[in-house]
Order: sequence, then structure tokens, then C-alpha cells
Amino acid sequence: MRQVTHIFNKEFKDYFISPIAYIVISVFLIATGWLFFSTFFLYNQVSLRNFFSLLPLIFSFVIPAVTMRLFSEEINIGSYEILLTMPVTFKDVIFGKLLAGAAMVVAMLVPTFAYAITVAFLGELDWGPIVGGYFGAILLGVAFSSIGLFASSLTRNQIIAFIIGMAICFSLTLIDKMLFLFPGSILGVIGYIGADFHFQNISKGIIDSRDIIYFLSVIFISLYGAQLAMQEKE
Repeated sequence: MRQVTHIFNKEFKDYFISPIAYIVISVFLIATGWLFFSTFFLYNQVSLRNFFSLLPLIFSFVIPAVTMRLFSEEINIGSYEILLTMPVTFKDVIFGKLLAGAAMVVAMLVPTFAYAITVAFLGELDWGPIVGGYFGAILLGVAFSSIGLFASSLTRNQIIAFIIGMAICFSLTLIDKMLFLFPGSILGVIGYIGADFHFQNISKGIIDSRDIIYFLSVIFISLYGAQLAMQEKE
């Protein structure tokens, strides 16, 4: 656990040493703030439903940008080989980097709580869906971080890692919107694969074990894929 903590601290600090964290958080807040408040008064509803409905698409772009360097950079400059000479395991490295990515997701979400406070001043806000929405956002963010980590483990090029991670995240977000393209016999399976479907359930304050299992499964599969990819490069 000490090795995981050490890797997490290093990776998380690296975000804020470089301009990456400040740029990503600024872009995220500008995008979500503008898109949410530009339509807020049109719906005349005191809720953050529209904000949470935006998150899967925005996360699909922002989180791969955050995670694209986690393995690619080390593979490219050769520091990954040095890391393996230290008393750490593949699991320590992967979990430490995942926690750093997840912490960045939380760092992006914390300022958005100001949206809820602002909306609460305008009317009576139901805090149940708000809590569920942020819980779902963290689960979604960690799942997309694990996908980004997997994409980063596949290549030494950060741009390619970003494109792969974004493609997978966008596919999982949009696939349940394209059910008309698939035969009826597999619609249930395709619908279950969609990340947005499970996220929207949780964001409504509905905590279903099937949604939790879905996100945990995405995280497990992505981390296992990253471990296999890095073992091949050993």
C-alpha cells in the first residue's frame, strides 16, 4: 500500500507541476458552466439534471486528456524500465496511477458544487439526486480513467493514447443512443453496455447494484488489459 501511495503522490503532484491540471480543470468548468446555465432558465426547473446529463460526453473528451500521459510518457522517455527496478509490482503502479486519475476527476468536480449552491438560492433544491449525481459522476470518472490508463499502456505516443481512450469512452457513452442500428435480439445487451444508461440511473438517485457492478466491471477489465499490455513491454 505504501508503494501505491508513493506512486499516487508522484503522479498527482505532476499534474499540478505542469499546466495540465489547470488547463483541463478550466476547460471543464467553462464547458459545463456555459452549457448548463445557458439552458437552465429555459427549462425553469430547480435541478442539476441538465448538468449531470452533460457529464458523460464531456468526460469522454476530458478524462482521456488527463490520463493519456500516465504510461505513454514513461514508455517514451524510458523511465518505466527504471520504475520496474524499484520494489513495486504491476498492480502497485496501475492502482497508483488510477488513483491519481480519479483524484483529478474529484478535483474537477469539487468546484462544480458551486452550481448546486447557486441553484439552491433560486428555489427549493432536492439534494437526493444531487448526491446520487456526484456519486455516479465519481464512478463514471474512475471508469473512464481506467479506460484512459489502458489506452495509455498501449502506445508511447500520448496523442494516440488520447484518441484511443476518447474513442472507447465516446462509444460507451453513445452506444445506447444508437440501438436502432442493432437487431432486436441483442438490444438488451447493447443497452447494458452503455455507460450513460447506468450513469443516468444513479444520477436520479436510484442506486441499483447492476449499475455499480457495471462500473466496477469496466474498471476491472480496463486495469487487467493495462496490466497485460505493460507485462508485454517488460
